[in-house]
Amino acid sequence: MGEEKQAGAPEESRFKTACVFCGSSIGKRQSYGDAALELGRELVSRSLDLVYGGGSVGLMGLVSREVHRGGRRVLGVVPKSLMSEEIIGETVGEVQLVANMHQRKAEMARQSDCFIALPGGYGTLEELLEVITWAQLGIQDKPVGLLNVEGYYNGLLAFIDKAVDDGFIKPCERSIVVSAPSARELLQKLEDYVPLHSVAAAKASWEVEQVELNSALQSEIAR
Repeated sequence: MGEEKQAGAPEESRFKTACVFCGSSIGKRQSYGDAALELGRELVSRSLDLVYGGGSVGLMGLVSREVHRGGRRVLGVVPKSLMSEEIIGETVGEVQLVANMHQRKAEMARQSDCFIALPGGYGTLEELLEVITWAQLGIQDKPVGLLNVEGYYNGLLAFIDKAVDDGFIKPCERSIVVSAPSARELLQKLEDYVPLHSVAAAKASWEVEQVELNSALQSEIAR
């Protein structure tokens, strides 16, 4: 007989790589840092690699080092203009240089199978809302989750519910975003996520466009 699965161990993931959006600050609550470490350990336990915005500062540094320490691949996607250690700190794992912020988001999305947002600020919110919008428009069908540490994202979730109530977001599109207070619960919700609609054609077209864009911008970086 084969070796029995350890009680409480997570099921084998259908994902290979998770993209994590999070703050370059550590925040004022210890729970934020604890959640980043917990997420890193949960990714490792499910044999998931990490794609993130690069660097070793703030929550980004905590989650990337934890995943790297666990033996999983860590890829930081960094715009050339932000590569200074004074801005992002020392690099963790592999680094992919891109020309600008737009290409950074496109490449992080292309390299990953799901998206997770830890607490963060403007940058985290901007990255998060873009992938949510891509799902709404049928450009991508990868699940999007909020790690809602101590209710950090309650305000955003209330805004989304208000937009649904007032007719700016369709009720069926509310399910694009899932949330949970712990990493394990959130990853399970992402595993169980059913896409809003089939996006095979749009997704294929979008990915071809991103490959072409990547090639052009890599030439720009090399100048």
